[in-house]
Amino acid sequence: MSIFEPKINSLILKKDITIPKAENVYVAIVNEFNEIYKTNDWNAYVINDKDVDLEMVLIVTSGYSEDKTTSVFRKKLEKLPKKSYAKIELMQEDLFALNNTFKVSFFEGNTMFDKTYLFRKNTINEKALQTIPLMSVKGVLVK
Repeated sequence: MSIFEPKINSLILKKDITIPKAENVYVAIVNEFNEIYKTNDWNAYVINDKDVDLEMVLIVTSGYSEDKTTSVFRKKLEKLPKKSYAKIELMQEDLFALNNTFKVSFFEGNTMFDKTYLFRKNTINEKALQTIPLMSVKGVLVK
């Protein structure tokens, strides 16, 4: 073996990496009044209903259908304190005709968690509103 050949002592395969299931973290689409523009806006939020802070929260969102795809939106939160929430983005109502995914990854201590939340097309509407945990408002929730 030459000094230019890498020495591999052990191989880590994708099947060997386990990412635990994310629980008590949700994504909600909330219809709320915008004081500045005097309009009702739909906003996406990430909710941390855990008793611990989340660190390095990464959110990747996109919308799609059979013939349309939106651009990808990315957001990073350094910290999402326990029992709190943060706004992800403003959502245009035209997007509700698409499937909307929110891929959320975060660290809890030294462990990485990952979950994809899917709002199926036409499921974000006023008839689907329910009380959102921690926020005391109505919206559409995916757990």
